[in-house]
Amino acid sequence: MIATRPRMAAGERRRCVVGAACRVFAKSSYSGATTAEIARESGVTEPVLYRHFPSKRDLYLACLDAAWAHVRKLWEEAFANEPDPRLRIAAMGRAYVHLQRTGERIMLSDLWIQALTEATEDPKIRRYLRDQVREVHDFVAEKIRSAQEAGGIKRDRDPDAEAWIFISLGLLSTIDRRLGTLGEHDFEGVFASRRRWMVGESAA
Repeated sequence: MIATRPRMAAGERRRCVVGAACRVFAKSSYSGATTAEIARESGVTEPVLYRHFPSKRDLYLACLDAAWAHVRKLWEEAFANEPDPRLRIAAMGRAYVHLQRTGERIMLSDLWIQALTEATEDPKIRRYLRDQVREVHDFVAEKIRSAQEAGGIKRDRDPDAEAWIFISLGLLSTIDRRLGTLGEHDFEGVFASRRRWMVGESAA
């Protein structure tokens, strides 16, 4: 008797398709990737792919959601696991950079750059990206406020402004990974300088 492969549940199949799409977008780009490639990477046919996602754009938006969910979980854990409130935001930044430099997943900032360079002519992607950037900002700003309440960050530091700077450092890390504009030591120096400013310490 030939054993049959158990049928994958719809939710699990959808997650597999999103994971495959993220890998294909990472290797190629939004405009360069095709649904045929994504279907092959997923191990399904294109008709099955289209049952879950009506278009490549919908797949791309799902990848944005998946990448943000992954980063959010990473930051929640880094923040919660750092006992010193002065270091919690720095722990979030280091966790992101470490995963970006050592992990295999496409990172949120990579998808943002793809969207900015290739997909912003699509008004739906443009709106989606704008809303997601704001959601990420608000999440980081709230973590900064939490660290302020715990006495780790000076009260006169503006959480909203600092959240934008935090995000910009993540984008700088993406540029550095691609171009090698900064060395590891220099990048650590940038993080250290920001941490000193946030907590009100002078340079040693």
